[in-house]
Amino acid sequence: MPWWWTFVLVVLVWCTGGMSQDCMEDPAQAYRFTGAACRLTYPAAVVLNEKTTKVIEAAFQHAKYPCMKGEKSLLFGSKLLYGLDNLEIYNLTIGQSAFELRPGEGISLNISNVSAVFKGTIKYGYGSWLVNFGNSVDFEIDSQIDLGINPKLYCGNGKVAADTSDCSLKFHKLDLLLQGDREPNWIKKLFTNFITFTVKLAIRGQICQEINKVANILADFIQQTAENFLSDGDISVNIGVTGPPVITANYIESYHKGFTKYRNTTTVIDESIFNPAQLTEHKMLYFWLSDQLMNSVLNAAHQDGRFQLNISGTELTELFNTNPPDALPEFIQKCIMESSSPELRVWSKTNPYLNTSRDFGTTVWAGVSGQLHCGGSPTPLISFDTNVAMEIWASYANKKLILLGKLIEIFTHLTGGEVVDTFTTILEYEKLETPLTNAVEKIGVPRVIAVLETEITRLLDKQGVNLFDIYNPEVIPRDNYVVIQMDFGFPHHLLVEFLRKTLE
Repeated sequence: MPWWWTFVLVVLVWCTGGMSQDCMEDPAQAYRFTGAACRLTYPAAVVLNEKTTKVIEAAFQHAKYPCMKGEKSLLFGSKLLYGLDNLEIYNLTIGQSAFELRPGEGISLNISNVSAVFKGTIKYGYGSWLVNFGNSVDFEIDSQIDLGINPKLYCGNGKVAADTSDCSLKFHKLDLLLQGDREPNWIKKLFTNFITFTVKLAIRGQICQEINKVANILADFIQQTAENFLSDGDISVNIGVTGPPVITANYIESYHKGFTKYRNTTTVIDESIFNPAQLTEHKMLYFWLSDQLMNSVLNAAHQDGRFQLNISGTELTELFNTNPPDALPEFIQKCIMESSSPELRVWSKTNPYLNTSRDFGTTVWAGVSGQLHCGGSPTPLISFDTNVAMEIWASYANKKLILLGKLIEIFTHLTGGEVVDTFTTILEYEKLETPLTNAVEKIGVPRVIAVLETEITRLLDKQGVNLFDIYNPEVIPRDNYVVIQMDFGFPHHLLVEFLRKTLE
């Protein structure tokens, strides 16, 4: 099983795409170029909605409210001039939020009972032909607001973007208190009401503007996080969208290129077999991955020299002691058991290839080269090639990757080495190749699988997958593609990190 398979277990992808230049309006066309797809169902949206208030709070608190100036004509040719400065928000609380998925349209989000106190300074002046004076007082605005947002997801600059321009605020209460004075004098009473109207306009405009800003910051943050997660060294995966997101009453779905980029080369997927009917709706989150995507990443990993393993010293000795191969020649036993520093080196010789089917899981074909060195000698005692075909079944539990492999074909032949160069007959080769094949089957293959499990889990932990609450993940093989489905708990650390960066 290649290391990148379980990348898709990360919820950071969140069904939003990365950098892309194309977005096809025709779904059938978009499907053809889809290497990966994501479906977020209604129960998942419920979980996400539970954290919506934190993002809304950030929007309120992060909004920059402009200075507001105005004037009011009074009797006898006089007028009142005023300015509101340093408007800040305090004591913010949010009652509850509710949402609805609107097929073909977007998402309806209603935030009710938002209570907040705004504080600032009012500078005002009153003038006429009889008197002219000015003053400055602190003020508080005690408010209670309902917030309605109807976000729409679309393709913007080649990625999923959010449009929250359909935004409205309903004020149930907006009381202006000057210097905490609940019994203001006549001049304060005079302009309290029309200043309140001005403040409503300012708050409405800034909050809706900030929500749109925060929504797109969040979309960019998630997409960039996903891009970074799906990158390692010179290998990365372009998860740019191939078409606009689809919203039904039961799920949100997005389609991604899944092009593998390695140094100066990029794969192209243009004959995908994806169809939305291949996914169900009983889990919270689904990922659909094509064999084309998986093979392209597998090949990039081979070209980058990722598939190599060196086993030496006591580790190698213990492997052979634990599960000794049949009829191993004496000169190999002495090398492993008695030499000062035995070392076995193996690496991928050719591009690995896989094919997924519903009956046999993922079948992987791999060509491997190996060398056995003894006593620190730079010249191998023996060199060999092995061709292996295995059926692989993957799962993820207790924050660890689990790989189950069934060997269905193995062939090993000698290619050289100090001992092999002395062979003069075909019989000598055959006598060594049989126990060598047995050693690869009993020791080599299980050891490689165990190392892959450990290394992939380590890589996933490095990228933060162990911080996610993933429940009952299933890896389901189908013909030429695989479906990964799971339930999850909202990754609180992602929200904390997003809010930290937003408020910097």
